[in-house]
Amino acid sequence: MKTVRLKIKRRESENAPSYWEEFEVPYRPAMNVIACLMVIQKNPVNAQGQPTTPVAFESNCLEEVCGSCSMVINGKARQACSALIDNLKQPITLEPMDKFKVIRDLYIDRQAFFDALRKVKAWVDIDGSQELGQGPRYSRQVQELRYDISRCMTCGVCGQVCPNYSSNTKFIGPHVAPQVVSFNLHPNGAFNKEERLEALMDEGGIFECGNSQNCVTSCPKEIPLRQSIAQVKSEVTWSGIKSLFTK
Repeated sequence: MKTVRLKIKRRESENAPSYWEEFEVPYRPAMNVIACLMVIQKNPVNAQGQPTTPVAFESNCLEEVCGSCSMVINGKARQACSALIDNLKQPITLEPMDKFKVIRDLYIDRQAFFDALRKVKAWVDIDGSQELGQGPRYSRQVQELRYDISRCMTCGVCGQVCPNYSSNTKFIGPHVAPQVVSFNLHPNGAFNKEERLEALMDEGGIFECGNSQNCVTSCPKEIPLRQSIAQVKSEVTWSGIKSLFTK
């Protein structure tokens, strides 16, 4: 019987040491990494035939939309649901994204990514204006840009590949720049534009980005990160200069 061999980096708890464990699961056509992990979860026996604990991981949508199954597969940060076994070299190595707090095995805590979005107010306040009827029209260019940015699933891949981002640094992360651009373009969101820019002036702000552009080449949704980071850096600079003469 054809099998799939996996080598998984495991950890029993947040502070426990990590170790590698190998597994073999029966092959099926069109299998993805999540399918393999579900087989192991159902029958937790390693490649040596020894009973072990089920591998902890996270998944939800299974169609590369939620970003929850992000992990490092054969050395590349990506989503496990879209990683097809037929396209991967075996043994397939699975590791957690270590730029985030690892809770157990492949299960990580992405809370820092969401906290960063909260810091820059990546939303539009509901102030009652939505009940006044149709709002201002967008240009087609703004519509297309905001749509491209809206495809971000906060998967964490851009943070994993960024040399300036980790749980030990204060860099807010590359993913916030497109969201700042998007919500500053929104007619109601624009009211909080200066607050967003001020948040990016703080320690760990947008100028902690070293322009490696690893995020650009690794983003699974091809979010316009390069353009967004450049635009936000320019706007933050001018906002800082303007504040010198208005305070």
